[in-house]
Amino acid sequence: MGWYVRSLGKRKIIEFMVLLLFVFFFLGPLLNLTLLAFSGKWQFPAMLPQVWSLEWWSFVLTQEEVLSSISLSFGIATIVTIASIVICIPAAYAFARIRFPLSRWFLFSFLLTNAFPKMGLYVSIAVLFYQVGLMNTLLGVVLIHIVNTLMFMTWIPAAAFKSIHLAQEESARDVGAGPFRVFWHVTLPMALPGILVASIFTFLSSLDEAQGTFLVGIPDFKTMPLVMYSIVEDYPSTAGAVFSIIMTLPTIVLLLAARRFVNADVMSSGFQMK
Repeated sequence: MGWYVRSLGKRKIIEFMVLLLFVFFFLGPLLNLTLLAFSGKWQFPAMLPQVWSLEWWSFVLTQEEVLSSISLSFGIATIVTIASIVICIPAAYAFARIRFPLSRWFLFSFLLTNAFPKMGLYVSIAVLFYQVGLMNTLLGVVLIHIVNTLMFMTWIPAAAFKSIHLAQEESARDVGAGPFRVFWHVTLPMALPGILVASIFTFLSSLDEAQGTFLVGIPDFKTMPLVMYSIVEDYPSTAGAVFSIIMTLPTIVLLLAARRFVNADVMSSGFQMK
């Protein structure tokens, strides 16, 4: 065993230690959350639950507020994703294909929503929404979610459009295709992986949005993150663990779907605008 460790070298051993730390700090909390969600009794110093139970799963899934928050969250996330595609895809294509003054600065401005604490931004937007009557409305909630997803739906599709060579579009025009037909049959299918990734990130970002929804949508619009706060405060930690897993599952499923249809190069190219 000793000779095998020496043959690996210090670098390999350090890399392995770093990997173990990564697994411990990132997967450890998820493992603890999963065990807690299925425990009926778990007291220190036991390493595993003394009693396994689905009692809190039954409790959480029978709460009317929880079920309504799940349907509301998925409905709002779907609306936000569709609206973001309609608004941002033309803008992304313009940034990739049209040179206009200060285009880089305008593209950079989409990062500003994530460059500063969001609560201050949301409070400013809430004041504006109050003046125009958008507080506690579905439109107000959707708009404040879109503000948070502009970066994904602009930068990633813009990079996808940028990676498509102009010669491919010009070849289609040379054989008589019009601009719309070129975009629909040539440009859009080639940029679709990047748009798919941006749409998944947009959907997940909207699904997890809490602060903006709290400021603009309360009390009529209680999404999953807002209900999560009340569950954690009012019920045992086991109920919070169950609801946390319910919130985490869509993220895991959609990211696995993205990995199946889109490779890592496409996912990373969204932040490599030249």
